[in-house]
Amino acid sequence: MAGRVNRRLIGVVTLLLATGGWLGAGGAAQAKPAAKPTSIVITSKDLPNPLTVRADASPDLFAAVLDQVSWLKGDGQTTAPKAADLGPKYTLVVHVNDAAKQTYDLYPLAKGGPRAFRPDKQPDKSRPGPAWFFGRLTMTETLLAAGAPLPEPEVSVAGGGVGGGERVIPDEAIGTDKDVTQLLGDLRHLMLLNGAVLLSITVGLAGIALLVRRRTR
Repeated sequence: MAGRVNRRLIGVVTLLLATGGWLGAGGAAQAKPAAKPTSIVITSKDLPNPLTVRADASPDLFAAVLDQVSWLKGDGQTTAPKAADLGPKYTLVVHVNDAAKQTYDLYPLAKGGPRAFRPDKQPDKSRPGPAWFFGRLTMTETLLAAGAPLPEPEVSVAGGGVGGGERVIPDEAIGTDKDVTQLLGDLRHLMLLNGAVLLSITVGLAGIALLVRRRTR
């Protein structure tokens, strides 16, 4: 009887140790951090050769390029634009060491502002689903810094960012020094006129108050 109990206890202890070791290994695997991207390859019909931006060689530029696509998650923000409104396409493939992981299509000169597209099939075999996004206003500037043959971006007065659009306030609306001088003169004349009106009202009220006071005596 004692021998059976001992054998059962040994079996239970062995099972617990095996289960604990498996759980510990599983927890360690889950706790292992994901590998960080190390390079981004940019291709386009406008590029004779691919552009490669490496994290170790150009950390600031790499971070700026990765920032254009690292947030493209979820179902997207917009529907597919018309192909004629997209402009040139730049495909970015994010690598971890030598393995391609994600791919995205960027359209910096799209009508209405930069656009980004995430294809359904990804190099790492994942299927997040196709999705369109409004791109960052810095897309043109960033791709230009990476070596893409793009025009210099124009500064938007209203948005304060860098995009591919035109100046929001035309130069004709700003005015010249002559216009400003005339505007100040008109404003001064208006202030003098308002002052005369207020003085007349004050004198009139004072006269009425004096007349009322004499009649009430």
